[in-house]
Amino acid sequence: MKHLVIGNGAAGVVAAEMIRKHAPCDSIMLLGNEPGPSYSLSLLPRLVSGDIGESGCHLRSESDHFYRLRIEQRFGRISRIDSKAHKVLMEDGVAFGYDRLLIATGASACIPTIPGIHSPGVHACRTLQDARRIVALARPRAHVVLVGAGLTGCVLMEALAARHVHLAVIEQNERMASNMMPAGAAGMLKRWCESKGVRICTSTRILAIERINQGMAGGPRLVARLSNGECLFADLIVCATGAQPNIGFLRGSGIACTQGILVDASMQTSVPGIYAAGDCAETFDAASGRMVIAGVLPNAVDQACCAALNMIGKSAFQHHVRRIEVLATMGLVTSSFGEWHGLPGGQWVEASDERNYRYLRLEFRKDVLVGANAVGLREQHGMLRDLVQHQVALGEWKDRLLRNPAHISDAYRACVRRHGGANADIADQDIMRSTMQDMMRGQASPETVAAIAYRTISNAARRPPPARFGNPS
Repeated sequence: MKHLVIGNGAAGVVAAEMIRKHAPCDSIMLLGNEPGPSYSLSLLPRLVSGDIGESGCHLRSESDHFYRLRIEQRFGRISRIDSKAHKVLMEDGVAFGYDRLLIATGASACIPTIPGIHSPGVHACRTLQDARRIVALARPRAHVVLVGAGLTGCVLMEALAARHVHLAVIEQNERMASNMMPAGAAGMLKRWCESKGVRICTSTRILAIERINQGMAGGPRLVARLSNGECLFADLIVCATGAQPNIGFLRGSGIACTQGILVDASMQTSVPGIYAAGDCAETFDAASGRMVIAGVLPNAVDQACCAALNMIGKSAFQHHVRRIEVLATMGLVTSSFGEWHGLPGGQWVEASDERNYRYLRLEFRKDVLVGANAVGLREQHGMLRDLVQHQVALGEWKDRLLRNPAHISDAYRACVRRHGGANADIADQDIMRSTMQDMMRGQASPETVAAIAYRTISNAARRPPPARFGNPS
């Protein structure tokens, strides 16, 4: 069997290794568009902050890792996929055949349409080269403008602040992190960042970027003209305005796409034998009843393992999408879980401690916690995640929480005990989460993460599969 994996990021690498583990005689090719070692996109902010060097971003530390696993590496840009001929055609005219294909091409930065946005000194942070350019210009006391205060923007804010720059953040929405938290939590986050010396401008757009004279370190001096009439001078402008799946090369392939590549519970696309995983894949979320792109690392690893097992003839299914965002910004931890914005006909409750930067909001549908937001409550993240993700029936605890959401810990313990204590899925995913965090700190290998993900996926595979592609209900 000949396997071709497009994309050498986290999803592609984990999938290739999983195939090799369970199919030692199969042919595997890993195709990337950036020559050099495979690296983790999620670690680029730590490279910007100076916490790690470039080697710390590498997914595998040994230079001969793929050679020893007999995984062939190739680099180049894809022109198109001929799904009928089972070939991937490259821009240089080379074609690669396959029996099974995995598309794990990730996503690219969404660059806003602003005059001057492509000027020297304006960068996104989606590639290793982007991070290098940012580091070169973000010298101490440099003036930096960060465009976007969503999830990526907040992560980059902390990384840039660690470089001791003068930082201003421009966000066109009325609040920060509008895609993961309500106004109360977002307002608290804004006040916290401002207390740390970062200027936050919400409900503000950049109308144009102009280049003037030389800035610090010989870099370009830029001026950003804002919708509020101000002009901000900058040595560096960083764009964190979202991402879009890399699927342009799929036109004419017959592979169904909307925002991303549509996949079923086995991660197979509309074309048999072709799979997708990671930030380019759009999958059904049973909790919300919608197709979603769940662009976070744990989902990418889960999906890659699931796709790999199906590519070699085993049976595995993704039953859940981890709709979890945990964000550390300037030392303040915020989080969102599931349907944090609520559902029609549902009930909600919130509690806040403005002085101590603590906030909790719970969203219910009947007696099930379907979503939550938390600020400054790190110790309750695991409880909120489990209750939301596993749709635990709260019974009488729902009314108690509506009266006082601070009882969430008591509710969790009571409901877990009532449902038999240690739920196997919760236990597996607790281990997966903690091991993933260890990997991000450099204390656990990606191989360990893949092994635990395989166990989690294998356990899930023992349950009856949901509907196939095209009929998610």
